[in-house]
Amino acid sequence: MSRSKHRSVQADQDELEIELDGEYYPLRVRKLAQSRSIAVSADTVKGEVRLTMPIHANTAHALRFAQSKSDWLAARFADALPPVPIVNGAELAFAGQSHFVRWSSDFNRKPLKLDDEIQVGGPEERIEVRVIDWMKDQARAIYADDLGYYCARAETDLPTLSVGDARRRWGSCSGRKAIRLSWRLVMAPPMVRRSVVAHEVAHLRHMNHSPSFYALLDGIFEGDRRDADRWLKQHGPALHLIGAPAR
Repeated sequence: MSRSKHRSVQADQDELEIELDGEYYPLRVRKLAQSRSIAVSADTVKGEVRLTMPIHANTAHALRFAQSKSDWLAARFADALPPVPIVNGAELAFAGQSHFVRWSSDFNRKPLKLDDEIQVGGPEERIEVRVIDWMKDQARAIYADDLGYYCARAETDLPTLSVGDARRRWGSCSGRKAIRLSWRLVMAPPMVRRSVVAHEVAHLRHMNHSPSFYALLDGIFEGDRRDADRWLKQHGPALHLIGAPAR
């Protein structure tokens, strides 16, 4: 049996937790204008429960709803794959190809991709930080090239590019003509990565998912976007486990 617990941390801010099989998980509550019903989900990467609800919904009712889903939530966490630390000898993907992380005190601190290895030096306990920083740098350069290609095909100006690590979206496009992409896409096969970039570029012209949007996307993207979507749906969760915080 599970229950939620309220713990005040500031006069104007509350922290919520939910107990699942004897363990406490942070409970993140979001009130959204577009929400039409209460929904609960398990973020197995961050190790937290998410509760979304309409702005005017009753919070106490929403918490009782989360409690009613405690067995289902506990099962999701129990079935979740563990995070994959980036350590010496770890295997991870880069551009869809498997690579092994190799550490030596003789290697340079800045990682170097050599054949099927990513070689890194410096303090061994800093391997993960250095490799992730390197992958973010690689992602930024690769995404910039992709953006240039698809913006030219879409006949639109280059947007501002930023690289992040969102859990819910692989990419996003703002009304201010800025595109944000997850650095983790650099691990995916090139056509999967490029499909996301093309998708966001199409949003520079159409901030919706109308027939006009998809007509433009299909006109500028050279691959099969449906295949790319299927790949992300199947393999995307594993990408989020690479270097994720231990639960």
